[in-house]
Amino acid sequence: MAAISGLMRVMERAARKAGGRLRRDFGEIEHLQVSKKGPADFVSKADQHAERTLWDELRAARPGWGFLMEEGGEIAGEPGKPRFIIDPLDGTSNFLHGIPHFAISIAVQEPTLDGKGWGEVTAALVYQPITDESFWAEKSQGAWLQDRRLRVSARRHLDEALIATGIPFSGRGDMGEWIRIYSELGPRIAGIRRFGVASLDLAWVAAGRFDGFWESGLYPWDTAAGCLLVREAGGFVSDYKGRSQPICDETILAGNDALHSKLHKLLAGALRNA
Repeated sequence: MAAISGLMRVMERAARKAGGRLRRDFGEIEHLQVSKKGPADFVSKADQHAERTLWDELRAARPGWGFLMEEGGEIAGEPGKPRFIIDPLDGTSNFLHGIPHFAISIAVQEPTLDGKGWGEVTAALVYQPITDESFWAEKSQGAWLQDRRLRVSARRHLDEALIATGIPFSGRGDMGEWIRIYSELGPRIAGIRRFGVASLDLAWVAAGRFDGFWESGLYPWDTAAGCLLVREAGGFVSDYKGRSQPICDETILAGNDALHSKLHKLLAGALRNA
């Protein structure tokens, strides 16, 4: 097993503290105060409490670092310092409907050498409070589930592949684009799953539970940790044009080397023929 760095211990400690509160709130779901944040997109007090816990824990352990958070937005750190990218509750709709499938996602992104932008992601953690599973990765150290090394699946054929996706819904995503992609992929693969938590979808690709994943209309906090997990598990992550970026969020396609290539060919064809 790779040595767990001090940074990763800090991230996991913060996630577990926030996760404990989420578990308690999940058990009292009917009492949560919920406000509408946008079309079919809700934010709960549990979401806000989790983000505050993560912010307090991480800021205390790494003073001067920046933050990019789903609820709190961007908070600049000191020049030259990394930033944390945080989704305190990925899968809010699942949470609010009593579905026990949601996660906390934390990633660390380094500044570019010129200090004018953001570069590679070097640490990642996706924590599932209900199952107490901690998926983590550090650059060049592999991807892990607790103390077990993760590898993407070895399946090479589309008709054996189980692929995850996110389906557009009210106010989010391009349904026409999704239908074109589904029409190309659906008849050729073993199955499609939509569980509603992009960070866990990517963690499960890293763990070999899913063979691939595609979605569009996401945000950096949805995918920053998952992108590193898949890559450190030996997989490939790109946008729909096949470009590898530190964080793929507006469009993302993930899988092992063989399946990523085949999926990208079908996906690109579906969009080209639109």
